[in-house]
Amino acid sequence: MSQHGERTPSLVADDLFRREGARLVASLAAHLGTHRLQLAEDAVQEALVRALQTWPYRGIPDNPAAWLTQAAKNLALDTLRREQTWQRKEAQITAEQERWLTRDEPADEHHLADDTLRMLFVCFHPQLSIEAQLALALRTVCGLSPAEIGAAFLTSEAAIAKRLVRARQLIRDLRLPFAVPDASELPQRLDGVLAALYLLFNEGYKASSGDRLIREELCHEAIRLTRLLAAHAATAQLATKALLALMCLNAARLRARVSPAGEIVRLHHQDRGQWDARLIHEGILALGAASTGEQISPYHLEAGIAACHCLAVDEASTDWTRILSLYDQLLLLKPTPVVAMNRSVALARLHGPRAGLEALESISDRHSLESQHLYHAIRASFIAKLGQPAEARAAYQRAADLAQCDAEREFLQSQAKSSVA
Repeated sequence: MSQHGERTPSLVADDLFRREGARLVASLAAHLGTHRLQLAEDAVQEALVRALQTWPYRGIPDNPAAWLTQAAKNLALDTLRREQTWQRKEAQITAEQERWLTRDEPADEHHLADDTLRMLFVCFHPQLSIEAQLALALRTVCGLSPAEIGAAFLTSEAAIAKRLVRARQLIRDLRLPFAVPDASELPQRLDGVLAALYLLFNEGYKASSGDRLIREELCHEAIRLTRLLAAHAATAQLATKALLALMCLNAARLRARVSPAGEIVRLHHQDRGQWDARLIHEGILALGAASTGEQISPYHLEAGIAACHCLAVDEASTDWTRILSLYDQLLLLKPTPVVAMNRSVALARLHGPRAGLEALESISDRHSLESQHLYHAIRASFIAKLGQPAEARAAYQRAADLAQCDAEREFLQSQAKSSVA
Protein backbone atom coordinates (compact mmCIF):
# COMPACT_ATOMS: atom_id res chain seq x y z
CA MET A 1 0.00 0.00 0.00
CA SER A 2 1.23 3.48 -0.87
CA GLN A 3 1.59 6.25 1.70
CA HIS A 4 1.12 9.14 -0.82
CA GLY A 5 3.15 11.48 1.32
CA GLU A 6 1.11 13.32 3.93
CA ARG A 7 -2.16 13.19 2.00
CA THR A 8 -5.09 11.53 3.75
CA PRO A 9 -7.12 8.78 2.05
CA SER A 10 -10.12 11.11 1.74
CA LEU A 11 -8.03 13.78 -0.02
CA VAL A 12 -6.53 11.21 -2.40
CA ALA A 13 -9.97 9.78 -3.19
CA ASP A 14 -11.51 13.21 -3.72
CA ASP A 15 -8.69 14.35 -6.01
CA LEU A 16 -8.85 11.08 -7.94
CA PHE A 17 -12.60 11.38 -8.40
CA ARG A 18 -12.27 14.95 -9.68
CA ARG A 19 -9.65 13.89 -12.22
CA GLU A 20 -10.88 10.47 -13.27
CA GLY A 21 -14.56 10.23 -12.37
CA ALA A 22 -16.03 11.52 -15.62
CA ARG A 23 -13.56 9.52 -17.71
CA LEU A 24 -14.46 6.35 -15.83
CA VAL A 25 -18.18 6.95 -16.37
CA ALA A 26 -17.50 7.28 -20.10
CA SER A 27 -15.50 4.06 -20.12
CA LEU A 28 -18.21 2.13 -18.26
CA ALA A 29 -20.93 3.51 -20.52
CA ALA A 30 -18.92 2.37 -23.52
CA HIS A 31 -19.31 -1.21 -22.29
CA LEU A 32 -22.78 -1.03 -20.77
CA GLY A 33 -24.49 1.00 -23.50
CA THR A 34 -25.83 4.54 -23.28
CA HIS A 35 -29.20 3.32 -22.03
CA ARG A 36 -27.34 2.39 -18.81
CA LEU A 37 -25.77 5.79 -18.18
CA GLN A 38 -27.34 5.94 -14.73
CA LEU A 39 -25.84 2.57 -13.82
CA ALA A 40 -22.40 3.76 -14.91
CA GLU A 41 -22.69 6.91 -12.81
CA ASP A 42 -24.01 5.01 -9.79
CA ALA A 43 -21.20 2.45 -9.98
CA VAL A 44 -18.52 5.15 -10.04
CA GLN A 45 -20.13 7.02 -7.14
CA GLU A 46 -20.41 3.81 -5.10
CA ALA A 47 -16.77 2.95 -5.86
CA LEU A 48 -15.76 6.31 -4.40
CA VAL A 49 -17.82 5.61 -1.29
CA ARG A 50 -16.08 2.23 -0.93
CA ALA A 51 -12.71 3.96 -1.22
CA LEU A 52 -13.61 6.45 1.51
CA GLN A 53 -14.76 3.57 3.72
CA THR A 54 -11.82 1.19 3.23
CA TRP A 55 -8.71 3.25 2.48
CA PRO A 56 -8.46 4.86 5.93
CA TYR A 57 -8.18 1.35 7.45
CA ARG A 58 -6.40 -0.68 4.76
CA GLY A 59 -4.23 2.09 3.38
CA ILE A 60 -4.19 3.81 0.00
CA PRO A 61 -3.58 1.35 -2.87
CA ASP A 62 -0.36 1.63 -4.86
CA ASN A 63 -2.47 2.48 -7.91
CA PRO A 64 -5.60 4.28 -6.64
CA ALA A 65 -6.95 4.93 -10.15
CA ALA A 66 -6.79 1.23 -11.05
CA TRP A 67 -8.46 0.34 -7.75
CA LEU A 68 -11.34 2.74 -8.38
CA THR A 69 -11.73 1.53 -11.97
CA GLN A 70 -11.88 -2.14 -10.98
CA ALA A 71 -14.24 -1.43 -8.10
CA ALA A 72 -16.64 0.43 -10.39
CA LYS A 73 -16.55 -2.36 -12.97
CA ASN A 74 -17.25 -4.99 -10.32
CA LEU A 75 -20.14 -2.98 -8.89
CA ALA A 76 -21.67 -2.57 -12.35
CA LEU A 77 -21.37 -6.29 -13.02
CA ASP A 78 -22.94 -7.10 -9.64
CA THR A 79 -25.91 -4.94 -10.55
CA LEU A 80 -26.27 -6.67 -13.90
CA ARG A 81 -26.14 -10.08 -12.22
CA ARG A 82 -29.03 -9.08 -9.99
CA GLU A 83 -31.22 -8.25 -12.94
CA GLN A 84 -33.34 -11.18 -13.98
CA THR A 85 -32.51 -10.84 -17.66
CA TRP A 86 -28.80 -10.98 -16.97
CA GLN A 87 -29.04 -13.81 -14.46
CA ARG A 88 -29.74 -16.08 -17.42
CA LYS A 89 -26.61 -14.85 -19.10
CA GLU A 90 -23.93 -15.55 -16.51
CA ALA A 91 -21.54 -16.88 -19.08
CA GLN A 92 -21.79 -13.71 -21.15
CA ILE A 93 -21.20 -11.61 -18.06
CA THR A 94 -18.08 -13.56 -17.17
CA ALA A 95 -16.82 -13.18 -20.72
CA GLU A 96 -17.56 -9.47 -20.59
CA GLN A 97 -15.57 -9.12 -17.39
CA GLU A 98 -12.60 -10.80 -19.04
CA ARG A 99 -12.95 -8.48 -22.04
CA TRP A 100 -12.85 -5.46 -19.77
CA LEU A 101 -9.68 -6.70 -18.09
CA THR A 102 -7.89 -7.36 -21.38
CA ARG A 103 -9.50 -4.78 -23.69
CA ASP A 104 -7.05 -3.20 -26.10
CA GLU A 105 -8.81 -1.57 -29.01
CA PRO A 106 -6.61 -0.52 -31.92
CA ALA A 107 -7.09 2.97 -33.27
CA ASP A 108 -7.19 3.88 -36.93
CA GLU A 109 -7.77 7.00 -38.94
CA HIS A 110 -11.53 6.46 -39.00
CA HIS A 111 -12.26 5.94 -35.29
CA LEU A 112 -11.66 7.82 -32.06
CA ALA A 113 -9.83 5.61 -29.58
CA ASP A 114 -10.59 7.74 -26.50
CA ASP A 115 -13.69 6.66 -24.53
CA THR A 116 -14.36 10.21 -23.33
CA LEU A 117 -14.46 11.54 -26.88
CA ARG A 118 -16.70 8.67 -27.96
CA MET A 119 -19.11 9.44 -25.17
CA LEU A 120 -19.11 13.12 -26.06
CA PHE A 121 -20.14 12.34 -29.62
CA VAL A 122 -22.86 10.02 -28.35
CA CYS A 123 -24.24 12.79 -26.13
CA PHE A 124 -24.75 14.95 -29.21
CA HIS A 125 -27.10 12.50 -30.85
CA PRO A 126 -29.43 14.44 -33.24
CA GLN A 127 -32.50 12.94 -31.56
CA LEU A 128 -31.72 14.94 -28.41
CA SER A 129 -32.34 18.68 -28.14
CA ILE A 130 -29.31 20.99 -28.20
CA GLU A 131 -29.91 21.92 -24.55
CA ALA A 132 -30.14 18.26 -23.54
CA GLN A 133 -27.02 17.39 -25.53
CA LEU A 134 -24.86 19.98 -23.78
CA ALA A 135 -26.26 19.32 -20.31
CA LEU A 136 -25.75 15.58 -20.71
CA ALA A 137 -22.22 15.98 -22.02
CA LEU A 138 -21.15 18.36 -19.29
CA ARG A 139 -22.69 16.25 -16.51
CA THR A 140 -21.96 12.70 -17.60
CA VAL A 141 -18.75 13.01 -19.56
CA CYS A 142 -17.16 16.17 -18.17
CA GLY A 143 -18.27 15.62 -14.58
CA LEU A 144 -19.69 19.10 -13.90
CA SER A 145 -22.47 19.43 -11.35
CA PRO A 146 -25.94 20.74 -12.30
CA ALA A 147 -25.10 23.95 -10.43
CA GLU A 148 -21.89 24.44 -12.43
CA ILE A 149 -23.73 23.75 -15.70
CA GLY A 150 -26.43 26.19 -14.67
CA ALA A 151 -23.79 28.88 -14.08
CA ALA A 152 -22.44 28.33 -17.59
CA PHE A 153 -25.90 28.80 -19.10
CA LEU A 154 -27.04 31.57 -16.72
CA THR A 155 -29.90 29.37 -15.53
CA SER A 156 -30.85 27.50 -12.36
CA GLU A 157 -29.58 24.20 -11.03
CA ALA A 158 -33.16 22.90 -10.99
CA ALA A 159 -33.63 23.68 -14.69
CA ILE A 160 -30.48 21.73 -15.56
CA ALA A 161 -31.56 18.80 -13.39
CA LYS A 162 -34.83 18.60 -15.31
CA ARG A 163 -32.98 18.63 -18.64
CA LEU A 164 -30.82 15.75 -17.47
CA VAL A 165 -33.78 13.66 -16.34
CA ARG A 166 -35.54 14.18 -19.67
CA ALA A 167 -32.38 13.39 -21.66
CA ARG A 168 -31.68 10.16 -19.78
CA GLN A 169 -35.27 9.03 -20.14
CA LEU A 170 -35.14 9.64 -23.88
CA ILE A 171 -31.88 7.70 -24.17
CA ARG A 172 -33.46 4.75 -22.35
CA ASP A 173 -36.63 4.91 -24.40
CA LEU A 174 -34.81 5.14 -27.73
CA ARG A 175 -31.93 2.85 -26.65
CA LEU A 176 -29.50 5.08 -28.45
CA PRO A 177 -26.46 3.03 -29.50
CA PHE A 178 -22.98 3.77 -28.20
CA ALA A 179 -21.37 4.44 -31.55
CA VAL A 180 -19.26 7.22 -32.97
CA PRO A 181 -20.98 8.59 -36.07
CA ASP A 182 -19.53 7.97 -39.50
CA ALA A 183 -17.13 10.56 -40.86
CA SER A 184 -19.92 12.09 -42.92
CA GLU A 185 -21.94 12.68 -39.73
CA LEU A 186 -19.14 14.15 -37.63
CA PRO A 187 -19.60 17.83 -38.62
CA GLN A 188 -23.15 18.02 -37.27
CA ARG A 189 -21.97 16.69 -33.90
CA LEU A 190 -18.53 18.28 -33.75
CA ASP A 191 -19.87 21.77 -33.08
CA GLY A 192 -21.61 20.50 -29.94
CA VAL A 193 -18.54 18.62 -28.78
CA LEU A 194 -16.41 21.75 -29.18
CA ALA A 195 -18.97 23.79 -27.25
CA ALA A 196 -18.87 21.27 -24.38
CA LEU A 197 -15.07 21.34 -24.26
CA TYR A 198 -15.12 25.14 -24.33
CA LEU A 199 -17.45 25.22 -21.30
CA LEU A 200 -15.41 22.54 -19.52
CA PHE A 201 -12.26 24.63 -19.94
CA ASN A 202 -14.04 27.77 -18.75
CA GLU A 203 -15.20 26.06 -15.55
CA GLY A 204 -11.59 25.08 -14.91
CA TYR A 205 -10.22 28.52 -15.79
CA LYS A 206 -12.60 30.26 -13.39
CA ALA A 207 -14.60 27.94 -11.16
CA SER A 208 -18.21 28.97 -10.61
CA SER A 209 -18.16 27.82 -6.97
CA GLY A 210 -16.01 26.18 -4.31
CA ASP A 211 -12.78 27.01 -2.54
CA ARG A 212 -10.55 27.14 -5.64
CA LEU A 213 -10.60 29.84 -8.30
CA ILE A 214 -8.84 27.54 -10.77
CA ARG A 215 -9.45 23.81 -11.36
CA GLU A 216 -6.39 22.94 -13.40
CA GLU A 217 -7.48 19.35 -13.95
CA LEU A 218 -10.52 20.51 -15.96
CA CYS A 219 -8.40 22.82 -18.12
CA HIS A 220 -5.86 20.07 -18.79
CA GLU A 221 -8.56 17.53 -19.66
CA ALA A 222 -10.24 19.96 -22.05
CA ILE A 223 -6.91 20.64 -23.75
CA ARG A 224 -6.10 16.92 -23.93
CA LEU A 225 -9.37 16.12 -25.67
CA THR A 226 -9.15 19.09 -28.03
CA ARG A 227 -5.63 18.10 -29.01
CA LEU A 228 -6.95 14.64 -29.91
CA LEU A 229 -9.66 16.21 -32.07
CA ALA A 230 -7.17 18.55 -33.74
CA ALA A 231 -4.94 15.58 -34.58
CA HIS A 232 -7.73 13.43 -36.02
CA ALA A 233 -8.38 13.70 -39.75
CA ALA A 234 -12.16 13.67 -39.39
CA THR A 235 -12.33 16.38 -36.71
CA ALA A 236 -9.31 18.60 -37.42
CA GLN A 237 -11.45 21.46 -38.64
CA LEU A 238 -10.48 25.11 -38.43
CA ALA A 239 -12.79 25.71 -35.48
CA THR A 240 -11.15 22.81 -33.60
CA LYS A 241 -7.70 24.33 -34.08
CA ALA A 242 -8.99 27.76 -33.07
CA LEU A 243 -10.46 26.34 -29.87
CA LEU A 244 -7.16 24.61 -29.09
CA ALA A 245 -5.39 27.93 -29.61
CA LEU A 246 -7.78 29.69 -27.25
CA MET A 247 -7.31 27.06 -24.54
CA CYS A 248 -3.52 27.04 -24.79
CA LEU A 249 -3.22 30.82 -24.70
CA ASN A 250 -5.50 31.14 -21.69
CA ALA A 251 -3.98 28.15 -19.88
CA ALA A 252 -0.55 29.75 -20.29
CA ARG A 253 -1.57 32.33 -17.67
CA LEU A 254 -3.00 29.94 -15.07
CA ARG A 255 0.04 29.94 -12.80
CA ALA A 256 0.10 33.72 -12.54
CA ARG A 257 -3.62 34.20 -11.82
CA VAL A 258 -3.43 33.22 -8.15
CA SER A 259 -0.85 34.29 -5.57
CA PRO A 260 0.93 31.76 -3.31
CA ALA A 261 -1.57 32.78 -0.63
CA GLY A 262 -4.48 31.84 -2.90
CA GLU A 263 -5.48 35.43 -3.70
CA ILE A 264 -6.66 36.59 -7.13
CA VAL A 265 -4.06 38.39 -9.22
CA ARG A 266 -5.65 40.50 -11.95
CA LEU A 267 -4.19 40.52 -15.44
CA HIS A 268 -2.45 43.90 -15.17
CA HIS A 269 -0.72 42.81 -11.93
CA GLN A 270 0.42 39.39 -13.12
CA ASP A 271 4.09 38.45 -13.37
CA ARG A 272 4.38 37.70 -17.08
CA GLY A 273 7.54 35.76 -16.40
CA GLN A 274 5.30 33.08 -14.90
CA TRP A 275 3.34 32.67 -18.12
CA ASP A 276 3.97 29.35 -19.85
CA ALA A 277 5.97 30.12 -23.00
CA ARG A 278 5.49 26.59 -24.32
CA LEU A 279 1.72 26.87 -24.21
CA ILE A 280 1.82 30.34 -25.77
CA HIS A 281 3.93 28.94 -28.62
CA GLU A 282 1.51 26.04 -29.11
CA GLY A 283 -1.43 28.42 -29.06
CA ILE A 284 0.05 30.77 -31.64
CA LEU A 285 0.87 27.84 -33.95
CA ALA A 286 -2.66 26.47 -33.56
CA LEU A 287 -4.16 29.89 -34.29
CA GLY A 288 -2.01 30.12 -37.43
CA ALA A 289 -3.20 26.70 -38.55
CA ALA A 290 -6.81 27.74 -37.85
CA SER A 291 -6.42 30.82 -40.03
CA THR A 292 -5.60 29.04 -43.29
CA GLY A 293 -9.17 29.14 -44.64
CA GLU A 294 -12.04 31.57 -44.92
CA GLN A 295 -14.02 30.27 -41.95
CA ILE A 296 -14.08 32.45 -38.83
CA SER A 297 -15.69 31.12 -35.67
CA PRO A 298 -16.11 32.74 -32.25
CA TYR A 299 -13.16 30.62 -31.15
CA HIS A 300 -10.96 32.39 -33.71
CA LEU A 301 -11.88 35.80 -32.35
CA GLU A 302 -11.55 34.81 -28.69
CA ALA A 303 -8.17 33.23 -29.44
CA GLY A 304 -7.16 36.46 -31.16
CA ILE A 305 -8.05 38.42 -28.02
CA ALA A 306 -6.07 35.99 -25.86
CA ALA A 307 -3.12 36.29 -28.25
CA CYS A 308 -3.13 40.09 -27.89
CA HIS A 309 -2.67 39.69 -24.14
CA CYS A 310 -0.07 36.93 -24.37
CA LEU A 311 2.09 38.71 -26.95
CA ALA A 312 2.16 42.05 -25.12
CA VAL A 313 5.48 42.42 -23.29
CA ASP A 314 3.76 44.43 -20.56
CA GLU A 315 0.36 45.86 -19.68
CA ALA A 316 1.11 49.23 -21.28
CA SER A 317 1.83 47.69 -24.68
CA THR A 318 -1.45 45.75 -24.87
CA ASP A 319 -3.21 46.48 -28.18
CA TRP A 320 -6.62 47.47 -26.81
CA THR A 321 -7.67 48.90 -30.17
CA ARG A 322 -7.33 45.49 -31.78
CA ILE A 323 -8.96 43.80 -28.80
CA LEU A 324 -12.00 46.09 -29.08
CA SER A 325 -12.19 45.42 -32.82
CA LEU A 326 -12.15 41.67 -32.16
CA TYR A 327 -14.91 42.06 -29.58
CA ASP A 328 -16.97 44.01 -32.10
CA GLN A 329 -16.65 41.14 -34.55
CA LEU A 330 -17.33 38.57 -31.83
CA LEU A 331 -20.52 40.38 -30.84
CA LEU A 332 -21.77 40.00 -34.43
CA LEU A 333 -21.11 36.26 -34.44
CA LYS A 334 -22.09 35.63 -30.83
CA PRO A 335 -24.51 38.37 -29.69
CA THR A 336 -24.80 37.31 -26.07
CA PRO A 337 -24.98 39.47 -22.94
CA VAL A 338 -21.70 37.99 -21.69
CA VAL A 339 -19.81 39.02 -24.83
CA ALA A 340 -21.33 42.51 -24.62
CA MET A 341 -20.29 42.73 -20.96
CA ASN A 342 -16.71 41.73 -21.73
CA ARG A 343 -16.62 44.21 -24.62
CA SER A 344 -17.47 47.02 -22.21
CA VAL A 345 -14.18 46.40 -20.39
CA ALA A 346 -12.16 46.79 -23.59
CA LEU A 347 -14.17 49.89 -24.47
CA ALA A 348 -13.39 51.43 -21.09
CA ARG A 349 -9.67 50.83 -21.56
CA LEU A 350 -9.77 52.90 -24.75
CA HIS A 351 -12.43 55.51 -24.08
CA GLY A 352 -12.68 55.70 -20.31
CA PRO A 353 -14.90 54.30 -17.55
CA ARG A 354 -17.96 56.36 -18.46
CA ALA A 355 -18.06 54.85 -21.97
CA GLY A 356 -17.66 51.41 -20.44
CA LEU A 357 -20.45 52.01 -17.91
CA GLU A 358 -22.82 53.33 -20.58
CA ALA A 359 -22.13 50.28 -22.75
CA LEU A 360 -22.64 47.93 -19.82
CA GLU A 361 -25.92 49.48 -18.74
CA SER A 362 -27.24 49.64 -22.31
CA ILE A 363 -27.04 45.87 -22.89
CA SER A 364 -30.56 45.11 -24.07
CA ASP A 365 -31.04 41.86 -22.18
CA ARG A 366 -28.79 42.58 -19.22
CA HIS A 367 -31.41 41.20 -16.80
CA SER A 368 -29.76 37.81 -17.26
CA LEU A 369 -26.48 39.34 -16.07
CA GLU A 370 -27.84 41.06 -12.99
CA SER A 371 -27.82 37.80 -11.05
CA GLN A 372 -24.14 37.28 -11.93
CA HIS A 373 -21.40 38.67 -9.73
CA LEU A 374 -19.14 39.66 -12.64
CA TYR A 375 -21.69 42.16 -13.94
CA HIS A 376 -21.72 44.00 -10.61
CA ALA A 377 -17.93 43.72 -10.21
CA ILE A 378 -17.31 45.31 -13.62
CA ARG A 379 -19.92 47.97 -12.94
CA ALA A 380 -18.28 48.69 -9.57
CA SER A 381 -14.86 49.16 -11.17
CA PHE A 382 -16.27 51.71 -13.63
CA ILE A 383 -18.10 53.60 -10.88
CA ALA A 384 -15.01 53.66 -8.66
CA LYS A 385 -12.93 55.20 -11.46
CA LEU A 386 -15.62 57.84 -11.92
CA GLY A 387 -15.06 58.96 -8.33
CA GLN A 388 -18.22 57.57 -6.71
CA PRO A 389 -16.82 55.51 -3.78
CA ALA A 390 -20.08 54.90 -1.93
CA GLU A 391 -21.84 53.61 -5.03
CA ALA A 392 -18.78 51.55 -5.94
CA ARG A 393 -18.72 49.96 -2.48
CA ALA A 394 -22.38 48.96 -2.77
CA ALA A 395 -21.80 47.43 -6.20
CA TYR A 396 -18.73 45.52 -5.01
CA GLN A 397 -20.65 44.22 -2.01
CA ARG A 398 -23.49 43.10 -4.26
CA ALA A 399 -20.94 41.24 -6.40
CA ALA A 400 -19.43 39.63 -3.30
CA ASP A 401 -22.86 38.51 -2.10
CA LEU A 402 -23.51 36.78 -5.44
CA ALA A 403 -20.05 35.19 -5.84
CA GLN A 404 -20.02 31.43 -5.19
CA CYS A 405 -16.24 30.99 -5.36
CA ASP A 406 -14.47 31.71 -2.08
CA ALA A 407 -11.46 33.44 -3.68
CA GLU A 408 -13.65 35.77 -5.72
CA ARG A 409 -15.87 36.56 -2.74
CA GLU A 410 -12.86 37.51 -0.62
CA PHE A 411 -11.37 39.60 -3.41
CA LEU A 412 -14.62 41.50 -3.98
CA GLN A 413 -15.08 42.13 -0.26
CA SER A 414 -11.57 43.61 -0.11
CA GLN A 415 -12.40 45.81 -3.12
CA ALA A 416 -15.55 47.02 -1.38
CA LYS A 417 -13.56 48.00 1.69
CA SER A 418 -10.77 49.72 -0.26
CA SER A 419 -13.18 51.68 -2.44
CA VAL A 420 -14.06 53.98 0.46
CA ALA A 421 -10.71 53.88 2.22
